[in-house]
Amino acid sequence: MESPYQIVKALLRTEKSTVQEPEGKYLFLVNMRASKAAIKTAVQEIYKVDVKKVNTMVQPGKLRRMRFQFGKTPDYKKAIVTLAEGQKIEVS
Repeated sequence: MESPYQIVKALLRTEKSTVQEPEGKYLFLVNMRASKAAIKTAVQEIYKVDVKKVNTMVQPGKLRRMRFQFGKTPDYKKAIVTLAEGQKIEVS
């Protein structure tokens, strides 16, 4: 079994995600192979909160050009975690 810190890589702080925080929704960058159940248990272990729901999405990488060559940024997976009523993650 993987460590919770290998499943949940980072808490993403974007303008769009900070609007959802009063609703109890937080955006995380997660491992591409992580399931919703694994994400739920990892967030509960790391932040000591009750997770109500997990939604995931895979963000495809973009094509980029450097001089005469084309490259691609890597794909990544995001998870929107909804916490139970009254729960909160302290963000510094």
